[in-house]
Amino acid sequence: MPPPAPNRQSLTFVSAPTISVGGGTARRRDRRFWLDAFRPFYLGGALLAAIAVPLWLGMWYHAWFTPSLPPLLWHAHEMVFGFGVAIIIGFLFTAARNWTGLPLPAGVPLAGVFSLWAAGRAGMLLAYGIAAAVVDSLLLVIVAAVLARKFIRARSLANMPLVGVLAALALANIAFHGAMLGLLRLAPLTVVETGLLLVVMIQLIVGGRVVPGFTASAIPTQTLWRPRWLPPICLALSAMAILGDTARFSNALTGVLCLAAGVGVAVQAAGWKPLGTLRRPMIWMLHLSYAWIPIGLLMLGAASFGLMPRSAAIHALAVGSMGGLILAMTTRTTLGHSNRPVRAGAWDIAAFALVHLAAAARVIASVAPAVYLAGIAAAGTMWAAAFLIFVGVYAPMLIGRTRPSTGD
Repeated sequence: MPPPAPNRQSLTFVSAPTISVGGGTARRRDRRFWLDAFRPFYLGGALLAAIAVPLWLGMWYHAWFTPSLPPLLWHAHEMVFGFGVAIIIGFLFTAARNWTGLPLPAGVPLAGVFSLWAAGRAGMLLAYGIAAAVVDSLLLVIVAAVLARKFIRARSLANMPLVGVLAALALANIAFHGAMLGLLRLAPLTVVETGLLLVVMIQLIVGGRVVPGFTASAIPTQTLWRPRWLPPICLALSAMAILGDTARFSNALTGVLCLAAGVGVAVQAAGWKPLGTLRRPMIWMLHLSYAWIPIGLLMLGAASFGLMPRSAAIHALAVGSMGGLILAMTTRTTLGHSNRPVRAGAWDIAAFALVHLAAAARVIASVAPAVYLAGIAAAGTMWAAAFLIFVGVYAPMLIGRTRPSTGD
């Protein structure tokens, strides 16, 4: 009898089989570490998040260290194309294995992809130039090509929009390097902000599945409002808002598009009944993080009309939605793959609270000049603490330590 067809739309993850060979526990953990993409990329991304922001604060406040790029551009680029991209790769390479039923890079190929990411981070910090730009640019091109091939082979066409956004993200990164090397007449910071908005699109696509999906699974008695026509409208409005912002449509048109997208996403998120999840921290963390997307879009619309600083909207999306959703999903994935119940412990709740307090502090710093310096310092400290907690709690699980499951 032929094996059953893979479930291409499932929201769960299927871990690769553990290789059991001679050589002791340390060797088995090392092999397991390179079987699942989320392990090296979640750990590497979280370490970068925990280290890069304090390093940036040191550069900004005291000029302790100057990278090979202008400090602001290094900070902005690494938060999106270093930290954000690492988690996206770890998540999509892991999830796509379940969506397609096909193997994704593991072992030596996975180690090669991760080494490319790590080399890009070192080059951006210490030795920026043509070589560093090429290495950093190759990563997303390779990832998009691998996923496109898998989705096409599995006829998983519903996932192809993710490849399109990844390709656009790769182009944005190439454009950043072209601007930095004087090959393109673009503002590098503007290109990074476009990259952030493309990351938000990935969050909308994936979050539109996992947030209501996990909510319905965890609280089956709660009826969610999920009309089929609403997600495509929200994605279309958000895509037009991003295009308007990137292509520099008139301020009025860009503002209207951003406000419309924010309202649409807010209506969608409200239909998922977030208030009914308050007793389930692993679920409400997803809802709270997703809520920063419509908040950020609405703020971006307000900024287009000159009603608030653009920086407030950018950091609502970067710290609140990107940071919050990353922390929620990395926590959930790691617990599930280490055979632990997917429940939030005290340290998890502390990290969740810190990342959202960091988002609030950073937004307040942008709109209240009187507390700007204190707000940025507080936001950076809480952000770093949140990801240091994640590293401290989850590094042993990511490296490969497991324990028998006691249920969800």
